[in-house]
Amino acid sequence: MCHVLIIEDEALIALDLQDILGATGATTFAFAETQQEAIAAARLQRPDVITSDVMLREGTGPQAVATIQYEMGAMPVIFITATPGACRPCLAEDQILAKPASDAQVRAAFHVARNH
Repeated sequence: MCHVLIIEDEALIALDLQDILGATGATTFAFAETQQEAIAAARLQRPDVITSDVMLREGTGPQAVATIQYEMGAMPVIFITATPGACRPCLAEDQILAKPASDAQVRAAFHVARNH
């Protein structure tokens, strides 16, 4: 079983990620469009993997991830963003994909994250 938290404020991108990751082995999903929604979703069910945009409608993905990891410990993260340079704070082990990321790039990053 692999639970993925998708932090993305564009619904179509979030659903596309769900399709790609579901076909690659993810079994359950939670979705968040804001920093606070992401933290709340993680508190409800600890994610095995997080995918996150950087710039959200409210707050940022990196700040949400930092809070989640502070509370729950390290977990693999894949940032998928149009603004890779704005990924702060991002850890060296975080994967950063530039939008638009191809299905193959997302699948490959997910395989790395699951085996982390």
